[in-house]
Amino acid sequence: MSSSQTQSDASRAIEILKNGGVIAIPTDTVYCLAASLKYPEAIGRIFDIKGRVTTKALPVLVADVIQMRQVAEMNPLAEVLVRRFMPGGLTLILPKKPVVPDIVTGGKPSVAVRIPGHTLTLYIIKAVGTPLTGTSANLSGRGSVCEAADVRAQLGDSVDLVLDSGRCPGGIESTIVDLTGPESPVIVREGAVPRSELEAYYFK
Repeated sequence: MSSSQTQSDASRAIEILKNGGVIAIPTDTVYCLAASLKYPEAIGRIFDIKGRVTTKALPVLVADVIQMRQVAEMNPLAEVLVRRFMPGGLTLILPKKPVVPDIVTGGKPSVAVRIPGHTLTLYIIKAVGTPLTGTSANLSGRGSVCEAADVRAQLGDSVDLVLDSGRCPGGIESTIVDLTGPESPVIVREGAVPRSELEAYYFK
């Protein structure tokens, strides 16, 4: 928090999330739509805002590995990857725990989760006290965005707040690795963490 304005905006964002609202927040990769996992109604709003079908899962952002263990079953490889690549641009698909609402996972038994490498985002997650959704802040079918102005251009006033802290430093979505299937680990999407950096773990 380098400025009083940023602190004020962050405080407002935290209050909105604690009361079941939906905001757009910057991360280390792209802007994301955030709602507390405590409020399924708010999560439902995200699908409406994006025009996204509810059978598609939403990624989850957590503040640390302790919070990650609250929402997902961690295996030894997951623990290694968290230590090596998080906070940062790696998302892991893991078996979900019952605390995760079905609306988040599209009814699937797994959850996509990561620890973002962005100080402001981590501050907000910790202050809210629950994991947050972390789907890209754009209309479905459109490209992800890295600037608050671009979020507003796509989503207008459909969100309760667009938290502007400048351009997202990464500019590319996270890499997604599935650790749930019989052929796992499998790279589902290559993004911020290059495939070459994961080769030591024998990914396919």
